[in-house]
Amino acid sequence: MSAPAPPSTGAFPSPPGGFAPAPPPATRRNVELLLLGLAAVITTVSLVLVEASQEQAITWEIAKLGAAYLALFGVAHLAVRRFAAFADPLLLPIAALLNGLGLVIIHRVDLAQAQDAAFASLPIPSPDANQQVLWTGLGMVVFMGLLIVLRDYRSLARYAYTLGLIGLIALALPALLPDRYSMVNGAKIWIRLPGFSVQPGEFAKIALIVFFAGVLVSKRDLFTGAGKHVFGMELPRLRDMGPVLLVWAVSVGVLVVEKDLGTSLLIFCTVLCMLYIATERVGWVAVGAMLLAIGFVFAYNAFGHVRVRVATWLHPFADYSNTGYQISQSLFGLATGGLAGTGLGSGRPSQVPFAKTDFIISAIGEELGLIGLTAILMLFCVFTIRGIRTALAIRDSFGKLLAAGLAFTIAIQVFVVVGGVTKLIPLTGLTTPFMSYGGSSLLANYILLGLLIKISDAARRPAPARKRAEPIADASTQLLRKVDSETARVNTPRPKVEGGAA
Repeated sequence: MSAPAPPSTGAFPSPPGGFAPAPPPATRRNVELLLLGLAAVITTVSLVLVEASQEQAITWEIAKLGAAYLALFGVAHLAVRRFAAFADPLLLPIAALLNGLGLVIIHRVDLAQAQDAAFASLPIPSPDANQQVLWTGLGMVVFMGLLIVLRDYRSLARYAYTLGLIGLIALALPALLPDRYSMVNGAKIWIRLPGFSVQPGEFAKIALIVFFAGVLVSKRDLFTGAGKHVFGMELPRLRDMGPVLLVWAVSVGVLVVEKDLGTSLLIFCTVLCMLYIATERVGWVAVGAMLLAIGFVFAYNAFGHVRVRVATWLHPFADYSNTGYQISQSLFGLATGGLAGTGLGSGRPSQVPFAKTDFIISAIGEELGLIGLTAILMLFCVFTIRGIRTALAIRDSFGKLLAAGLAFTIAIQVFVVVGGVTKLIPLTGLTTPFMSYGGSSLLANYILLGLLIKISDAARRPAPARKRAEPIADASTQLLRKVDSETARVNTPRPKVEGGAA
C-alpha cells in the first residue's frame, strides 16, 4: 500500500531553482520614437503641399528640412530615453507636431508676404521660418539641459520663494523701463535692446507656478481653515485671503500698468486652479471669480484702453478700419476656411494682422478649416489630459500641484487665444503655445515641457524592488541532535564560588 499524500498547504509549489524574475517594466520609448517620426512626416508633407499650392519649385531642400527636423527631435528623444526613461510617451511627440505645424504656417505666411511685397514693388521681407527653426533648436538645447541638470524636480521646492521673487521682478521690469525699450503695439511686456528682445512674462509664469506650488504645500493649513458656510459652500476666512489678494493685486497691476490682459488673466486663473486642487473647496473659486469681476469693473471704469478693448469685442465692425480691423479680418479668415478649409497654400492668411503670432489660429482655420483647427485643439486637449494624469499619478503634493499648474496653464492659454480670435472673449495678445512665432514663448514652453516630463518620469517609474525574504518552502533544512535534559545538567560545568567548596 502506498504512503498517503502529504496534506495540501494551499500554496503554489515552488519550481526547481525558484521563480523566474519579473520582466522589466516597459518604458514606451519606441512608441515615442515612432510618433516623432510620424510628426516629422506630417510636417514634411505639409511643407510640400504649401510649395505645390504656391507653384514653388519642390526641391530636395524640403526633404532635408524634414530630415533635420526629425534629427532635432530624435536627439531630444535620446535625451528623454537616457534621463527620463519612464516619462509619458505622448508629451514630446505632441509638442513636436504642434511646433512643426506652426513652422508650416509661418512659412506659408512668409510666402504670402513675399508675394504681396513683390506685387507692390516693395523690398521682400526676410522670412521668419528660418529664425523659428533656430529658436526650435535652441529650445531643444534648453529642454535637454533641463533634463540633464534637474535630477529631482522636488529640489525646486527649496527655491520656491526665490523663484517667486524672480518671477515678480520679471513681470515688473518692462513696466519700469521707458516705452522705447518695452512697448510693442501698446503693451509694455518686452525688454528691447539693440539686436536682442525678450518677453520676460513668458518665463515669469513658470517661476510663479513653482512658487505657488511650494507655498500651497508648505502653508496648506492656511488655506484649509474652516470659514462660514454660504449657499452650501465653505468660504475662506478673511485672515487667510492675504495670498489670494496679493495675486489679485499683481494681476490687476499687470493689466493696468503693462496693458497686458492675457498674462494677467493667465496668472490669476492658474492660481485659482491650483488653489482648488490643493484644498478641494469651491469657496476659493467663488472668491476668485468675485475678485476677478471686481478687478474687471475697476479697470473698465478707470482706464480707457480697457473700455476700447471691450467696445471692440462687442462691436468689431463699428470701427473696422481702426480698432476693429484685427478681429474683423480674423473672423473673415475663419469664415473663408469654413468646414474643410481652402487647403494649405491656397488661402490669404497675410490679410490677417499678426498671422504668425497672435492670430496664427486664424491662419490655421482659414487653410485647414474647422476640421483641421479641431484636430489641433484636440492635440492641446490630449497634452493637457496627460499632464493632469501625471499630477494624479505622482505621489508627493508638490509634484501634484506643479504638474497640474503646468498643464492648466497650457489649457487656459489656448482657451484665451482661441476665444480672442473667435470673438468669444476680448482679445488678449497671448501667443499659441509651441506654434506662434517668437523665441521667448517657444523657450518657455520647452522649459514647461521638460518639467512635465521629469515629473511624469518620477510618476511612472516603478518603485525600487525590496529584498524579499526566502520562502519557507525553499529554505534549506538542518539536522539538530536531541540532547537529554539530565545529560545536559550533568555535563554543564558548575561555576566556582570563592571561599567555599565547588
